[in-house]
Amino acid sequence: SPVTVVPGGLRVAVRLTPRGGMNKILGVVDDAGGLPCLRVAVTAPPEGGKANAALIKLLSRSLKLAKSRISITSGETSRNKMLMLDVTDPAELERITEWGTQTE
Repeated sequence: SPVTVVPGGLRVAVRLTPRGGMNKILGVVDDAGGLPCLRVAVTAPPEGGKANAALIKLLSRSLKLAKSRISITSGETSRNKMLMLDVTDPAELERITEWGTQTE
C-alpha cells in the first residue's frame, strides 16, 4: 500500500501527473524502486505550486480530511512526492489505511 503509518500520522507516496486532463486518483503503481505509490492526475500546471495545491485539494475531498492536515514533506518540485497526513485518531487511521488498499 502507498499509505504507511508513521509517528504523527500517515505517510503517502504519490506519483503526480500535472496537466493530466482530469483531476483523478488513477490507482496504485510501483515507482522506479519497486515501492507502491498512488498515481494521481490533476489538470493544473506545475507552475507556482498549482499542481501541488490541486493534489492536496483532491486528496482532501477523497479522504474527507481538511486540507490543512495534508502536507508535502518531500518532492515539492518533482512528480514523485511524499505526503504527510496529520491523522492520529485510531478510527481515522483505520479508515484512511483501508482507503489506501482500496485504491489498488
